Amino acid sequence: MTATGAAPGVDGRPGDPVGHTTVQPADQSTDHPADHSADHPAAPEPLLVELVTLAHRRISGGLAAALAEEDCTVDQWRLLRALADSQGHAMGELAQALLIPQASLSRLVDSLADSGCVYRRQGDQDRRRITAHLSRQGRTRLTRLDALAAAHDAAVRRACGLTDPAHLLQRLAAL
Repeated sequence: MTATGAAPGVDGRPGDPVGHTTVQPADQSTDHPADHSADHPAAPEPLLVELVTLAHRRISGGLAAALAEEDCTVDQWRLLRALADSQGHAMGELAQALLIPQASLSRLVDSLADSGCVYRRQGDQDRRRITAHLSRQGRTRLTRLDALAAAHDAAVRRACGLTDPAHLLQRLAAL
């Protein structure tokens, strides 16, 4: 099968991250009988996990493209958002909340600390406890990134045709 007819994406670029493609059947050879159903059973209906995975990849890809304009990855943006509450968070807590391996999270914090968006602080009682915090520069950057993400989110919601697809996704995420 070949995919054709990719509509413009939610970010206006070809390769629609949330749109649909038209699937055309492969050429049929004249060597075979007209009815192939016995030789080639119909493809099974996709499982929910497959549909959610595909949707995640398309939506994340569109967001990644939007954030790349500001030289930011989706994981960096998620980390900045997690730190926006001004509480300061331990690395283990962040890794668990963001579902990012601790070693990868450490590299993310390092890169954002190098750019001045994040800083680390030792705990007052337990000097071994290190927390990550959003800097003033990080908060300014997060405001720009959130605007890009909000525009992408609005386009995805429009493309879904649902008033609030987030409600369904929150229920699925809670499973």
